[in-house]
Amino acid sequence: MTPFELIRLAPLMERTSGRPEIVIGLIDGPVIMHHPELASQHIREIAGNGSGSCNQGDSAACLHGLFVAGILSAKRGSTAPAICPNCTLLVRPIFVETKATNGEMPSATPEELAQAILDCLDAKARVLNVSAAIAQPAIKSERVLEEALGQAARSGVIVIVAAGNQATLGSTAITRHSWVIPVVAYDQQGKPMNHSNLGSSIGRRGLGAPGDGITSLGAEGKPLTLGGTSAAAPFVTGTVALLWSEFPRSSAADVKLAVTQSHSGRRNTVVPPLLDAWMSYQSLSNGNRKQKIR
Repeated sequence: MTPFELIRLAPLMERTSGRPEIVIGLIDGPVIMHHPELASQHIREIAGNGSGSCNQGDSAACLHGLFVAGILSAKRGSTAPAICPNCTLLVRPIFVETKATNGEMPSATPEELAQAILDCLDAKARVLNVSAAIAQPAIKSERVLEEALGQAARSGVIVIVAAGNQATLGSTAITRHSWVIPVVAYDQQGKPMNHSNLGSSIGRRGLGAPGDGITSLGAEGKPLTLGGTSAAAPFVTGTVALLWSEFPRSSAADVKLAVTQSHSGRRNTVVPPLLDAWMSYQSLSNGNRKQKIR
């Protein structure tokens, strides 16, 4: 089953490729801004820990940032999923190019992540995509991160984070926050991947998305195939951006509710359900229709 079939994303992508006023904050590695398959006219950056120039195009941080950017903002018809190329992608680098990942998500301190979130809020992002493991956690530093996430909630900015790939059961300061949507990777058969982190907060408020053998953009024009929660998170982020493009007057709470609660029944498991993009679209459409009738 293709990633688009797994979460019923294709019919939503047929309706729209996004709107420039829907700004996605990509908190990740630096991105090769001039990559020929990126919709570069809708991509801008704000300064961060890394440089958007990607001086080491094959560095782990650069490859990670470009890969995720391709899922969201590659040109339609490219090798990447290219979910919402007409949305504005705001690149906020958080990983320096010298950091190695060894197949895991790059890490950032809570303070670095909090500052990146605030920078994206200042730049008027509507939805944030975060694929970062938290390094050096401490009560004081985690409080700074919680305050930044609280500011995102008050500002109506939806925050989507990769749950992580350490096969652990539990949560972190970012995945346990009530406003955050944590994302678990699902395989091509629609089952959670063994290395995805799980937990009660992830199960209650999170979503599953395609994270098995995802092909996106790589350095030097070569496609790159990766997996894990970093690959899964932008499928949720892109869906949110497309929904907001179709229903620009919807509140953040309405959009968040549409993507997370389109499944009936109470969640009593550590495993979140798969995103259903088309059901989310129908939920918002029905809600808007009812408001017009009133």
